[in-house]
Amino acid sequence: MIRFLAAAAFLVSISAHADPLADANALFARKSYPEALQLYTKLANAGNVEAQQHLGEMYWYGEAGTVDEAKAETWFRKAAAKGNAVAIASLEVMKQRGLRRKEITYWVEQYQGEDLKTGQFNCATPRIPAISKQSQDIERVNASIATWQNCYNAYVTNLNAATPLVKRIPADIVKLFNKEEMARASERMALVQDSLAEEARVSSKLVLADLAAWRSATEAYVKEHNEIVGTAPSEERLRDIEARKRNYAPGK
Repeated sequence: MIRFLAAAAFLVSISAHADPLADANALFARKSYPEALQLYTKLANAGNVEAQQHLGEMYWYGEAGTVDEAKAETWFRKAAAKGNAVAIASLEVMKQRGLRRKEITYWVEQYQGEDLKTGQFNCATPRIPAISKQSQDIERVNASIATWQNCYNAYVTNLNAATPLVKRIPADIVKLFNKEEMARASERMALVQDSLAEEARVSSKLVLADLAAWRSATEAYVKEHNEIVGTAPSEERLRDIEARKRNYAPGK
């Protein structure tokens, strides 16, 4: 029994080493990319279709060292010519990348989060004077502050709900990204998220500072005005004083 097991183990060992493609796949699974690349290349040059497919994928995703679309396409075409479904689908992705290059570039290099600041989330900064001396103007300022506050709260809520912003990239564009582009897009989305949040915080601080200054100046004016009005003689008293002045005027 012991000999049988030993012999069986020996046969398994021979079988494992007799399949170079399986060895290459095992190396790839262990992320031993240089060794896997070397073995896949040898097999691909010998005409192994699956090795050609894997080699194309390694160049596509950068596991061959760097992203090399030209080499990836070359190996995908060789595998596709022999009917490899993965290679055929990969070539279609490459074709779509060419057709939608502008959209890919937008999300990887140009996106600024402008779609998060439009429409109902375009919060206009309220016009706050240094001081208000009329009730009508005070009401106007208070109304504009309330409108801005509601808009700002909705904007912040929406921004938080959109995090992480990478979710905003359309799925049909995401599937066209290579590994490097996905990393760059993710990094850009994080930077835009931080920028929008900081912009919102600064804007809020400025508005609240202007509001505090306006409220302080306006309340001081209203208090002073009310005190003056409260100590001033009534119209009846003023008429009585004028009448007395006339009574005691010279010649009376």
